[in-house]
Amino acid sequence: MSLETIRLSQTARDQLVWLKRHTGITHWNVLCRWALALSLRDGSTPLVKEIVTDSNVEMSWKTFAGSHGDIYLALLKQRCIADGEEPTDEAVSRTLLVHIHRGVGFLHGRSDLRSISDFVSLAVV
Repeated sequence: MSLETIRLSQTARDQLVWLKRHTGITHWNVLCRWALALSLRDGSTPLVKEIVTDSNVEMSWKTFAGSHGDIYLALLKQRCIADGEEPTDEAVSRTLLVHIHRGVGFLHGRSDLRSISDFVSLAVV
């Protein structure tokens, strides 16, 4: 597992397609950033630890993180430590993948997300 390329499961892909259609947010990386932030905000440990990345959706770390790569990396390392894991490259990659998937599930489960402003309202809570 590598941080250089982020691959998603078919389930996450299907949920992202639904989110793209219903919110007007057209880029995978933007939705995945929101998903990561939402999942990291939840203090509980994600139940799923292994994810089959069987879809055709993949993006580079640079595309995912943009100019904020250092911040995302620090957040992921901090989350590893908070979850009792050594922040190795593999642990950070796994944490990223698990939290993106949990966050995509959270976003997909919300019926009130219909626009970018609805996403912004999540951040103010």
